Amino acid sequence: MTMCVRRVCLAGLALASVMPAAGADLSPIQSGLDYHSFANVDQFRATHLELDLRVDLDDKNISGTVFLDLKRLDPRATQLILDTKNLMIYGVSQKATDVLGATAKSQTVWVSRPFHLDKPDPILGSALVIDLPPTRKTVESIRIDYETVAPANDAAGGGALQWLGAKQTAGRHRPFMYSQSEPIGARTWIPLQDTPQVRVTYKALIRTPSDVMAVMSAENDPKAKRNGEYSFSMPQAIPSYLIALAVGDLQFKETGPRTGVYAEKSLVKAAAKEFADTESMIAVSEKLFGPYRWTRYDILVLPPSFPEGGMENPRLSFVTPTLIAGDKSLVSVIAHELAHSWSGNLVNNATWRDLWLNEGFTDYLESRIMTAVYGSERASMEAVLGLQALRAELAKLDPRDQVLAIDLRDRDPSLVFSSVPYEKGRLFLSYLEAKFGRDRFDAFLRGYFDHFAFQSITTEQFNQYLGEHLLDQFPGIVSSAQVLAWENAPGIPADAVVPVSSAFQPVDDARTAWLAGKLQPKQFGLDWVTQQWLYFLNNMPTTLSAEQLARLDQAYDFTKSQNAEIEHSWLKLVIANNYQPSYARLEEYLKIIGRRKLITPLYADLMKTPSGSVFAKRVYAKARPGYHPETATAIDAIVNPVAAEDIE
Repeated sequence: MTMCVRRVCLAGLALASVMPAAGADLSPIQSGLDYHSFANVDQFRATHLELDLRVDLDDKNISGTVFLDLKRLDPRATQLILDTKNLMIYGVSQKATDVLGATAKSQTVWVSRPFHLDKPDPILGSALVIDLPPTRKTVESIRIDYETVAPANDAAGGGALQWLGAKQTAGRHRPFMYSQSEPIGARTWIPLQDTPQVRVTYKALIRTPSDVMAVMSAENDPKAKRNGEYSFSMPQAIPSYLIALAVGDLQFKETGPRTGVYAEKSLVKAAAKEFADTESMIAVSEKLFGPYRWTRYDILVLPPSFPEGGMENPRLSFVTPTLIAGDKSLVSVIAHELAHSWSGNLVNNATWRDLWLNEGFTDYLESRIMTAVYGSERASMEAVLGLQALRAELAKLDPRDQVLAIDLRDRDPSLVFSSVPYEKGRLFLSYLEAKFGRDRFDAFLRGYFDHFAFQSITTEQFNQYLGEHLLDQFPGIVSSAQVLAWENAPGIPADAVVPVSSAFQPVDDARTAWLAGKLQPKQFGLDWVTQQWLYFLNNMPTTLSAEQLARLDQAYDFTKSQNAEIEHSWLKLVIANNYQPSYARLEEYLKIIGRRKLITPLYADLMKTPSGSVFAKRVYAKARPGYHPETATAIDAIVNPVAAEDIE
């Protein structure tokens, strides 16, 4: 997922007000143990799943069957434990040939197995415990018939699915549904081992109304006919949080030999134009990081309620329409999601403590891609903006949450999605590149992706590989103690190699002169790009006069900006100075956009004053039904923290 100029998950910051700053368990953390899954992966491990599901857009639920193939790692184990949350389990059965003493004649027969759901945990859901007989077979086949039952868009349910009515879509003709499963949302629509350390291949048959199209993080057929049945196959093993589904009135437009865009009719042409450089990004990435191993890379543009900038679902990244600025100024998100094809999808974190192995690597790779395609100046500006976002967030975070290898025990794993794993992780890899040189570090990266391809790894596994293939190969440059300090000490290390950009000096000069009354609007910024405008607005003093804001707005039409990032920065100034002429647009912005990175800080700023609080609560009451459950959870904790605490 993307954050900072790309994506920020402020759900973590919001929830911090109702959850402890660090895990209650103070014993040494066990590397590789997923504290956010009930699954007994040391006894059974899933290798493949098949879905036969019906999506009901009117009743807003999914029902059907999942077939799980599992390796029995412990021959003495007699219980299989899976993750679920807000699912109705109708029946569990086992393939007859997997039962001790069964004959081959029972090949297609399923034998019912006893099961029960444990008491639900508010964060993790309920363990599904299935009793299994002893067997000499090493592979189990399990069938589960189930249905999703969480109330539509109920934040308390913590679901991965959002159901949108026709009027909440761009086309306003047909409903829309999509999933957002990271970190532990897959269990809210599939009973499975919902842990990133388990990777599975999958197939799916999705049944829908005949006037919509289904797409998944799998092999998609752009020419598929709308007949209400769609088949999918994902031949590469992926973790559960990357299993993704969307259903809506979608069209496809090709952007290259192995790239294209899915979107609603009114957006598909603009999206294809905005993301036309995707094929070039793939070619650059392959030269830098090794072969692209996922055949195709397509992009799905979701409705504005999508809570993230982008989600790296393999073969089909899900992205927000707020990236369509008309000038390709926000396509670093595409570079980020594409980079996940190596760091995150090919090699992923084994637990949520290790997320920095996904996101820090991906932020670093993103910078390399942006440099190659758009030039070093563009990439350096975005890196500086990312560093500023990191420093601002570090000022608010508990020191124990400023580390790369974070302790999340007894807490919602969404808390991991701060700037730290992204931007501090990027700084760490930039530090290694600077110390060892780009050629050596690039060789290390390619070897790393090849060595761990299609595996889930821990921070400790990375450290061992780093030591053997870089630190020990070139001794005396970086010590293991320095590596551990990057991973486990708060803040930014003193010897970090921080990004700089000469393109921001004229922006600083213009801002200073304008604030001093020596420069008038329209006398600067005529040739500035989006990143310079963001830097100009983000580094403005908190207090400005109504006259100053009016002149800026008159000169540059910030209130009517078509760039969602620039408008976000402008609206923060509007709130800080209670600039009423822009409040109508602020209300509209909060109602139509559901991307957390853009709207959560606005609600937080509004709640700092009595009048802002009244405005925030009034607007939120109208906007909340259109937000994804994750977004609603985050903003509930800001706008109505007492109620949010009661939910916990």
